[in-house]
Amino acid sequence: MPSPAKNSSAQTKAIQKADVLIEALGWIRKFRDTTTVIKLGGSVLEHPDSLRHLLIDVVFMSTLGMRVVIVHGGGKAINRQMDAAGIVPRFVQGRRYTDQATLDIVESAVATELNHELVRRIEEYGGRAMSLNFLSTNVLFGEKLLLHDDHKEPIDLGFVGDVSSIDRLTIDNLTYAGQVPVIPPMCMSADGTKLNVNADTAASKVAAALRAEKLVVLSDIPGVLRDVTDPESRIHSLTAGEARRMIADGSIAAGMIPKIEGCLETLEEGVRKIHIIDGRLRHSLLLEIYTTSGVGTEIVRGDPTGPPSAIAASPGRR
Repeated sequence: MPSPAKNSSAQTKAIQKADVLIEALGWIRKFRDTTTVIKLGGSVLEHPDSLRHLLIDVVFMSTLGMRVVIVHGGGKAINRQMDAAGIVPRFVQGRRYTDQATLDIVESAVATELNHELVRRIEEYGGRAMSLNFLSTNVLFGEKLLLHDDHKEPIDLGFVGDVSSIDRLTIDNLTYAGQVPVIPPMCMSADGTKLNVNADTAASKVAAALRAEKLVVLSDIPGVLRDVTDPESRIHSLTAGEARRMIADGSIAAGMIPKIEGCLETLEEGVRKIHIIDGRLRHSLLLEIYTTSGVGTEIVRGDPTGPPSAIAASPGRR
């Protein structure tokens, strides 16, 4: 029997690409017709090349039948316009104090200019998208956020809100039609007042309302690390219970605590999985969702589960 012919270099590369597609097949089948909410923040928005690859990933996911929703921030864009206007940013308990002048800048810089730019670029890359802002259709509703100081006295944050309800029907109709809703971090109160909203909170509320399969938080870190000085110590998968124990024993500390606590609250509201990934990594979304090992950390309510069986698909975590 003749021995198999040796593959050329080009054939070897082509076979490797085919192997990648086969690995992705199980995940493609599993996540078709499911909803993924992506929280897009400054770490990606301020890096043009990273943003381009991320939006191409979004178009790819939508083309494969995933229902993708983007909720974005834009803090640095706000700061630039405030600086140009001679307004000094002020933060209270981590929230941007928002007077009328600041609110106008948030709406102009983020809810309008940046929001429309993201939609334009998604369509430029071959996708379909829709701005959901005050100029088109607002889908976030809420009321003024009330915080208290250490003496239980109320803190004035100006026009800062908390999302209490979401127009799910509008979002669902768009995603069913293959469009990507792009939602800025602003809501409207019952009396028509426009309010500035924390983008992380808005993304969590949207994911919970849609009963999303996934909430993907794009960050500037590769995930949850056992050793914050060693990127190779990334934890691939955590249950909610494991994450709480890591907070209690100090393994998760400092600025990661509120991020992880926010993830745990979102899981309790019905979202199945939360992924924390480094959005600056080229095609990080596709690598996280459509490969077995992923590139970030997933947090789940209970035991992680693998993909459906597929041709030569190996069990995994996504």
